Amino acid sequence: MIEKHNLQIYNSHSGEKEKFETLHPNFVGMYVCGPTVYSNVHLGNMRTFLSFDLVFRYLKHLGYKVRYVRNITDVGHLESDADEGEDKISKKARIEQLEPMEIVQEYTTDFHEVNALFNIQPPSIEPTATGHLIEQIEIIKRIIDRDLAYESNGSIYFDVIKYNQTHDYGELSKRNIEDLIANTRTLEGQAEKKNSQDFALWKKASPEHIMRWPSPWGDGFPGWHLECTVMSTKYLGETFDIHGGGMDLKFPHHECEIAQAKGAYGKNPVRYWMHTNMLTMNGQKMSKSTGNTILPRELISGDNNFFEKAFDPMVIRFFMLQAHYRSVLDLSNEAVLASEKGYQRLMATYTRMAEMPVSEESTFDLQEWTKACYAKMDDDFNSPMLIAELFEAVKIINQINEGTLKINEQDKAIFKTKMKEFIEDVLGLKPILNEAGNQKLTQAVELLIELRDQARANKDFITSDQIRDKLKHAGIQLKDGKDGTNFSL
Repeated sequence: MIEKHNLQIYNSHSGEKEKFETLHPNFVGMYVCGPTVYSNVHLGNMRTFLSFDLVFRYLKHLGYKVRYVRNITDVGHLESDADEGEDKISKKARIEQLEPMEIVQEYTTDFHEVNALFNIQPPSIEPTATGHLIEQIEIIKRIIDRDLAYESNGSIYFDVIKYNQTHDYGELSKRNIEDLIANTRTLEGQAEKKNSQDFALWKKASPEHIMRWPSPWGDGFPGWHLECTVMSTKYLGETFDIHGGGMDLKFPHHECEIAQAKGAYGKNPVRYWMHTNMLTMNGQKMSKSTGNTILPRELISGDNNFFEKAFDPMVIRFFMLQAHYRSVLDLSNEAVLASEKGYQRLMATYTRMAEMPVSEESTFDLQEWTKACYAKMDDDFNSPMLIAELFEAVKIINQINEGTLKINEQDKAIFKTKMKEFIEDVLGLKPILNEAGNQKLTQAVELLIELRDQARANKDFITSDQIRDKLKHAGIQLKDGKDGTNFSL
């Protein structure tokens, strides 16, 4: 199935769409920069993770075996995203008077819960920075041995000028090193560096710094950029297929990753660089300082001052998928309301496909429609254009129900399967039950609970367990307690 597709990916490194060809046949290695777990994950981050969930889903749908690695940054990310300042996690721990790893645990849990709300699939591997300190120290040694890093006052810095003599620092972000040096202001602590553009591989811990580990150069902690180079190459190899993240990470984070990997292994680490664009709100950049920001749970609960009502996570997911991942997307009350109407229309028609009447022959060209859907996704994962094809399917379903188009039994089965694959498997969307639907579901589950209670009373534990297991398989969890049995979706 893979060979039939001509998947094109926009490569941020070349600035062009390129035919996707994997390093190893039928296998994809993909790394995406995960969150720094010092606060609740924000909607802009969620757009990035949702976008790569789409990529993950579609590659698997095409038949690839995908190893998706997305890290958790639980140390080493300084407040200014530079080489000076306070570690973000340590700062939050100090403010809240908690251990840093309590902060890490709290916000990692929140991140996973929000991902689940948006039906974002977990990665194949989710490594942490603190779990790979030995590997980070070892790669620093390799870079030092290649004379591309130096020690200064207990810290280790990557020598950008030395690296640039044989490589191109700025190749991803298309920045010129002379311009970078000219436009860099002198910061406190930079006297340790040979050059203003040098970045930390290992930072000496000050006496008050909580998160610290022993190293050959003294107690300290790893630089922010280092962890991604270490974890991506450990689990995917020194060269792998796709590296993703938000466009704000292109420089300096991803630029430094390339330099570190080339410095350590002498080869280009990534074949296709992918970057998602910004999520704005009401036409402005989201910012805590201006108050123009909203958390995912606030949008879902309706507990905010920007939106007139609460929105289901699936509506928000649909809203985000209606824009291409490389386009700026503006979040507004009107835009999400429009998405909600469109989503409800799509799903209402999709759930009624079983009612379509069948004929002896088909006058609907199912093969052409299916081909068009794949063509849209093969064009750099163009989800808004795929959604447009799904709305064409809505028209077709209505025409079949009205009798102006015909479909035979075989095509109807294939059509239903393809709609499920595109809507649920690729786009990751799930139907939302309305109030009437919820009431009917509750009544049906309560009836099954009664039948299970009767089976248990009659010591018919086989039937009792079958009811529980079948409900669990359908996503309905029974909970037995002293006051009886209740359920959750």
